[in-house]
Amino acid sequence: MRRVAIIGAGSIVFCKTLMLDIMATEALEETEFVLMAPSTSKTAQVEAFANKVIAENGLKSKVSITTDRREALTGADYVICTFQVGGVSAFEMDYKIPLKYGVDQCIGDTLGPGGIFRALRSIPVILDVARDMEELCPNALLLNYVNPMAMIGWALGETKVKFVGLCHGVQTTLDLIAGYVGLPKTEIDYVSAGINHMGWFLRLEHQGRDLYPLLREKFEQPEFYVNEKVRGEVFRHFGYFMTESTGHLSEYVPWFRKNARELALYCDEPAFGGESGAAYEWSAYVAGKYNQPNIMDNEPTKLPKRSVEYCAYIIEALETGKPFKFNGNVRNSGMIANLPDECCAEGPIYADRTGLNRTLLGDLPPQCMALNMTNINVQRLAVLAAKTGDPEAVVHACALDPLTSAVLSLKEIREMVTEMLEAEAQWLPQFAGRKPRATPTIAIPQDVQRAEVPIDPALAIFSRFGELAR
Repeated sequence: MRRVAIIGAGSIVFCKTLMLDIMATEALEETEFVLMAPSTSKTAQVEAFANKVIAENGLKSKVSITTDRREALTGADYVICTFQVGGVSAFEMDYKIPLKYGVDQCIGDTLGPGGIFRALRSIPVILDVARDMEELCPNALLLNYVNPMAMIGWALGETKVKFVGLCHGVQTTLDLIAGYVGLPKTEIDYVSAGINHMGWFLRLEHQGRDLYPLLREKFEQPEFYVNEKVRGEVFRHFGYFMTESTGHLSEYVPWFRKNARELALYCDEPAFGGESGAAYEWSAYVAGKYNQPNIMDNEPTKLPKRSVEYCAYIIEALETGKPFKFNGNVRNSGMIANLPDECCAEGPIYADRTGLNRTLLGDLPPQCMALNMTNINVQRLAVLAAKTGDPEAVVHACALDPLTSAVLSLKEIREMVTEMLEAEAQWLPQFAGRKPRATPTIAIPQDVQRAEVPIDPALAIFSRFGELAR
C-alpha cells in the first residue's frame, strides 16, 4: 500500500479534491493517506468524510491524521504540500498594507509585495519539509501546490528532494483558447513554457494548422478582447498568448495597475478579472464558510470523476507506467536554454514508470524571455531574503518588482517593507531583531554650496560641445 502524506491538510476543499481524485483512480485504490496540519480541527472532519467515501464505495484506502510532520513523512512514497503559512490573517496584511501605499493587487500570491511576503513565510517551512524528507523518505516525490510556486520551486531546487510544482493555469487557459477558436480542447496540440503564471503558448495547432492567426483575429474584435483585456493586450504587443488570467497577469507587469486610469481601463472586470483584493476577499469568505464544525457532514460520498488537477494522474503514471504529459514546475537546469539554470521553470513533462522526464525546449522568443526575467529577478532576491533573513534583500526584491516599482519611490518601498516586516513578524522568525536600515530623504538647502568633486564625464562632454558651439 502506497503512503501519501498531505502536509497542510487543513485546506479542506483542496485536500478533499486531491484525495477523491486518487481514490477515483482504479490503480491507486490501495492508498494510505496521512493528513497533517498544526491542529486536528479540520483534518478530523476530512478524515471522517474520507472514511464515509471509502465505506460507501468499497475502497481499500486508509486515512489517518496527525499534527506531527515527521510522523506523517516517515516512509511516505508521495508528499503533497498545500499549506498557507499565516492563513487569511497574513494574506490580509499582504493586500492591505501595500494598498495603503498605492500598490493595488488583485491576487497577491505570486509576485508583488504579497507574493514576496508569502515566499518569506513559506520557504523556511518547505525547506524544513525537504530536510525531513531527505531523512525520513528520501525516495519520495514532493508534489507542491504552495504558492508562490516559482519561488518555492527555486528553494526546493537547492535541496536533494525530488519535486514538481503543480498549477492548473495551462489546462484552464486551454479551455479559454478552445472557446475562442471554436475547437474541442482535446484536438488542440500545444507547447507551453516559461515560468509559473507566466508561461507562453509557443505553439497552438489543430491537425497541423497554426491557430495563432485565428486567435489574433479574435483578439482584435471588441466582443472577444473585452473578456481578457490584460492578457489580450500583452498578446497583441508581445505576440504570444500567456497562461494566466487578467487578475494575475496585471500584477506581474508594470502597465495595468499603476494608476486609476489604467485600472479602470484594463482591470474593470469583477473578481479575478482584475478587482482589487479579489483573492483575499475570496479566501476570507471560504475560510469563514469552512471554519465551522461538521461542515463536511452533507458532502456527497459517491466518487466523482477526477478533477483537472494533475496530482492523481502523475501518481498513476509513476505507479503503472501509463504515460501522462503535463506542464510542471522544476529546476530549470537547461530545460529552457535562455533562462537561468537555477530558476524554477515551467514546461512539458512526461511521467511514466521511469519518473518525471523533462522536455528540452531551447530558447524562448527573446521578448518572452525578457518579460520572464523581470519576474525571475524578483524571485531570486525573495528566495535569498527568505533563506538569510536579510531585510535589505526584501527591499531589493520589492524595488525590482514591476508593479511596485511603477507606483512607488525607493523610499516608499523601504517604508512599506519595514511596515510589513513588523506586522508579519510572528510568521517571519528569520528576521527577528532585523529591519531595513533607515534611509531618510536628504534635505538640500536652497543655498547649498556644492562640494568640489570631479565633473561627470557626460556633463564634461556636454560642456565642451557648448564651448565649441559658441
